[in-house]
Amino acid sequence: MSRPFLRAVTPLVPSVPDARFCGHCGQPPRDPQLTARVCDRCHLGMVLTAAQDLAPNGREPFLVVDRQLAVCAMSRSAERLLSVEEPDAVNRLLTDFLVPADADTTAQNALLALVVEAASGAAGVTRTVVRPAGEFGVFFEARIGIVGPPPAALVVLDG
Repeated sequence: MSRPFLRAVTPLVPSVPDARFCGHCGQPPRDPQLTARVCDRCHLGMVLTAAQDLAPNGREPFLVVDRQLAVCAMSRSAERLLSVEEPDAVNRLLTDFLVPADADTTAQNALLALVVEAASGAAGVTRTVVRPAGEFGVFFEARIGIVGPPPAALVVLDG
């Protein structure tokens, strides 16, 4: 009786190169080979890793959110955009700062599901439209995907 052999299979999803960036200033490390956990530019944020098509470009505002939908980190540009400083935002719910552009309950649940899914390790980048909580007429396209370590959701606001 012969036993089956294990063999390598090609991944179903093509891998996207990773990008490293600071969780506060959004800039990549000066030295890409450096493995330090704290940003070598601003010295305020942890160096995070996300897919290249998700990672912020250094000017884009972003938030890092855990599976419980609590904000873990916020970029300097998100602080300005949302009129809150990071220490006051950490451990507060994402919905204190961002809500779906559509005000109905279904849209709210969809946004929260996208964030929880990304924070739980789902691959890929999804897009949705959000607005600052309490603001009307101001909209941002948001990219949502996994960031780490540890795994969390990255919500990047486009223009």
